[in-house]
Amino acid sequence: MYPRHSGHRPRKRYGQHFLTDAGVIDQIVAAIAPQPDQHLVEIGPGQGALTHAVLPLSGTLTAVEIDRDLIEPLRRSAAAHGDLNIYNRDILKFDLTELLQNQQRLRLIGNLPYNISTPLLFRLFAAIDIIEDMHFMLQKEVAHRISADPGSPGYGRLSVMVQYYCNAEKLFEIAPHSFRPPPRVDSALIRLRPHRPKPFVAHDEKIFATVVARAFSQRRKTLRNSLKGLVHPVHFQELELDENRRAETVPVAQFVALANLIGREIQD
Repeated sequence: MYPRHSGHRPRKRYGQHFLTDAGVIDQIVAAIAPQPDQHLVEIGPGQGALTHAVLPLSGTLTAVEIDRDLIEPLRRSAAAHGDLNIYNRDILKFDLTELLQNQQRLRLIGNLPYNISTPLLFRLFAAIDIIEDMHFMLQKEVAHRISADPGSPGYGRLSVMVQYYCNAEKLFEIAPHSFRPPPRVDSALIRLRPHRPKPFVAHDEKIFATVVARAFSQRRKTLRNSLKGLVHPVHFQELELDENRRAETVPVAQFVALANLIGREIQD
């Protein structure tokens, strides 16, 4: 089922580490549980290890691949497994709304290059309404930060933003030897399911994003100092939020409440 290695040399500029471990591939496919009536989109299929495993189950698959040299070999090798539609695009610049069919939400899967994983997640938040779920292989450290709780060492801006939009679940870790070439770090598979509805709603998500970014811009500073000029002391008092706390101790709900207070004052 899985493709043999071709002569294609992984390219550093694209952060290519091709998944080769058949056992890990089976685990990932079991976690995704692809079905024929779903719209699956693979980001960075590479040489098609995951593509060839998912396609027979889904029947159709859309892929977005930046490396044009991989596209025709993948198209040929996948032809016997199902209907594969490949876009030669940079996912960081790609408008996912182009893929919408009959208003069916997208299921995103992929092995994300370490250098684009965080900016890509922030970009996907803008398209969260058209996304059903996401299963991504990421650097283990990034997966840990995504699912971290307030007060833990990994909790930060990424944690707050992902958890505002999604339920985040770290499924299992993947060793470097499962890839070619082996990365220098361990990886992990995460599942992100957009909240529907959101448990806490920011009335202006740009203000919310600004508050979170400012709060974590200098982690050693207290909220009073990091948010100076943006948040008035009365806001902390109204929320019964200690202005001497640091951002890494503040849960998502309180960041949302703080942003909503600021937005209300701007409107008034």
